[in-house]
Amino acid sequence: MQQDLAARLIDAHTMARLVALTDIDPHLVLDDFTTPQALAALADTEVIVSGWGCPPIDATVLAAAPRLQVVVHAAGSVKHHITDACWERGIKVASAAWANALPVAEYTVAAVLVANKQLIRIRDDYRTRRAAYDWQSAYPDAGNYLRTVGVVGASCIGRRVLQLLRPHDLDLLLHDPYVHAAEAVRLGARAVTLDELCATCDVVTIHAPELPDTRHLIDRRRLALMRDGSTLINTSRGSLVDQDALTGELASGRLNAIIDVTLPEVLPADSPLYDLPNIVLTPHVAGSLGGELHRLAAAAVDELALWTAGLPFAHPVTAEDVDRTA
Repeated sequence: MQQDLAARLIDAHTMARLVALTDIDPHLVLDDFTTPQALAALADTEVIVSGWGCPPIDATVLAAAPRLQVVVHAAGSVKHHITDACWERGIKVASAAWANALPVAEYTVAAVLVANKQLIRIRDDYRTRRAAYDWQSAYPDAGNYLRTVGVVGASCIGRRVLQLLRPHDLDLLLHDPYVHAAEAVRLGARAVTLDELCATCDVVTIHAPELPDTRHLIDRRRLALMRDGSTLINTSRGSLVDQDALTGELASGRLNAIIDVTLPEVLPADSPLYDLPNIVLTPHVAGSLGGELHRLAAAAVDELALWTAGLPFAHPVTAEDVDRTA
């Protein structure tokens, strides 16, 4: 993982658990598998605990690690470092993606409730007026009661969002081509087409994976379907939204947005998205941030504890999973 990540990821309690479970040098953090130090360590390694910034574990790395059996990822997606060579070798993989999904879902639910309450507009309006005002008359459509919220993608995060939204008085819609109507009902939602979801929802929130088929899933046509004053939330990947089309809709004032992911990941300094009043723009922080990182490490060590006890992983990852997840 990234050299500076381990100290922020693994707190003292989790490191003590890791040391008790394994023969590990707690000071050894690798971000390059080709150095003499890395090659010496790989020769005896049975388990890699990985995180953000882990280099690809390809055939060359596997040749240097003849005893490697397991990779436990203390983060979400394993696409960037688990290669075909790992699956061919039969390496077992586990991921803390479920743990990283929790703060993303929490961010999303907060965004949904804030969006329907129109807090950003009211805040700016109050700053401008600085006086008594008839807010009830000015914002007759504000609030969350019986608002319609559409979730795009019944991913791990999407399902958690639905679970967290269920206690609220909301009408929940779901679009996922792999989820049938009865399963959607069990998740607390009604299955609809993506066009219907875009056209009828007060808030649309995206939780589909980044795949070739999902590029510009929310394109210019579907943005045009969205109701005036509705809000688009994206905590998935920037590529799922036609960003130029979204910028145009926001500049017109017709739509609102809460966006945590963009393309490129850091927008150019002159991007209008930084300054438009009807967008909340954050720098890909919906996932684990600050103290939430400790949950990822704890989840990874939980998996390692199962493996050392001869038990199956609680959250295994397979090659088939990688093909259809973020």
